[in-house]
Amino acid sequence: MKQESIKLLIDELLLASGSQVKVSLEKNYPGDRFAGGKYSMGSHTITLYIEEIEQQCLQLFSSLDHFMDYLAVVFAHEIGHAEDKELLALANKMDESSSERERQEIALQIEENAWDYAVQLLPHLNPDFVDEIKENSLEPYWEQLGQEPALV
Repeated sequence: MKQESIKLLIDELLLASGSQVKVSLEKNYPGDRFAGGKYSMGSHTITLYIEEIEQQCLQLFSSLDHFMDYLAVVFAHEIGHAEDKELLALANKMDESSSERERQEIALQIEENAWDYAVQLLPHLNPDFVDEIKENSLEPYWEQLGQEPALV
């Protein structure tokens, strides 16, 4: 049932976004990061890591009561990467930069672009819920740059 609900949610968000991105569901992220989703430009594929998303939801909200909404936010953010018209140019700029600070600023811009898209795709969700996830996601980028959290 859960897998069926997840696939239905994915289909709904793909339809709403008009994105042609491919989607893969995996149990766990293979690396040592705590990633709920990943967009691959080369294959134009989003991979969602369901157990990581569950753990993130538990960590942030202490329950899985809003798991499907949390999943929707993570997926919408990944669609934001997939549909970001600036992503290739920003990634190239990041690769060419010799400044660590500039790379960090570009990484933040890439994430903010994806969040801007996600927020527009999720008008039916409580904005405070989405903002909390967004802030939690962006916090490491702000910390790297020595910035205070921006108002979301």
